[in-house]
Amino acid sequence: MKNQCKKIVCLLLAAALMLCLCACGNKASEDGAASKDGTHVVMDHRDIEVTVPNEVNRIVVCDILPLPSVLTVFFDSASKIVGMSQPSLTAAQNGLLGELYPEILNVETGFIDGTNVNIEELMKLQPDVVFYSASSPELGDKLLNAGFAAVAISVNKWDYNCIETLDHWIELIGQIFPENDKAEQVKKYSAEALDMVNERLETVPESERPRAFFLFKYDESTLMTSGGQFFGQWWADAIGAVNVGSELQTDNSVTVNMEQVYAWNPDLIFVTNFTTAGPDDLYQNTVGGYDWSAVDAVQNGRVYKMPLGMYRSYTPGVDTPVTLLWMAQTAYPDLFEDVDIVQAAKNYYKDVFGIELTEAQVSSIFAPSVAGGSGFEYQ
Repeated sequence: MKNQCKKIVCLLLAAALMLCLCACGNKASEDGAASKDGTHVVMDHRDIEVTVPNEVNRIVVCDILPLPSVLTVFFDSASKIVGMSQPSLTAAQNGLLGELYPEILNVETGFIDGTNVNIEELMKLQPDVVFYSASSPELGDKLLNAGFAAVAISVNKWDYNCIETLDHWIELIGQIFPENDKAEQVKKYSAEALDMVNERLETVPESERPRAFFLFKYDESTLMTSGGQFFGQWWADAIGAVNVGSELQTDNSVTVNMEQVYAWNPDLIFVTNFTTAGPDDLYQNTVGGYDWSAVDAVQNGRVYKMPLGMYRSYTPGVDTPVTLLWMAQTAYPDLFEDVDIVQAAKNYYKDVFGIELTEAQVSSIFAPSVAGGSGFEYQ
């Protein structure tokens, strides 16, 4: 009887072992199938599920202009980027991106004009992933219908908050590609810079906060600024300034005239790198028939060209933490007089990118070539 029981127990154990082995075999088979498929699904900023390859070697960026610089830093290389728009290339040619990662200067741009993408030319680039602006849903649908792994990236889903937007960009990129330590370091620097600025601004009463005007685009026929729903509003809030154009609630940049500027009479003017104009053009009235001589910011010599490092710093990008410190110091020179902005930039690039910037390179960030504003046409 005992021997019979032992036999039964042994048979049951053997059966259990076989079931376990079969289950493990099935699981291994399932995992193998998933691995052989070589894709995974991500949720983009249009809340669309997009199937992307596990291995991505060729990237095209359409109309999301700062993204090539963010991707380059993410990989510490531009070798995966095979296509981007001309305005992105122009910024790279006139900023640090092209100097530090010269391979990006050879990227193709002929497949896109504004938001108009030539599908045939894009196909020639054989991209594994195509990024586009979530603000261009028609373009996204066109890319998806053509069979591309098209991923939407948003600039305004987080109310134009440069730090929060950059964090979400990196989070989505991290879902497509392996985690990258540099991304985490950028986020850390941004948070620390914002905390320091906020702490110091607590002592500044509302009545003493400077009134700032953002000159987004400026030529003989066009004068555009940031209203309450564009990056200028976030920058003003972040550095404890008052955006004089906040009463304008049109999304993105807004066309204004000199009569409005006179009425606002700003204390500070920040000129973006989306225009080839610089401070001297306002001081000397060299553009069109505009006369800035009666504006306080011009009379007091407080017109500044925004920095241009990896990309035009008005938008989210890897230079955001350094730009935040520069803008806060520009608005409140006494409150931030202990901040060595040149050393801060050097430390940032060394700690995050492993790059020892020269004095000339640092100077180029804070005194950018006006050519960095060329190639951009407002859509």
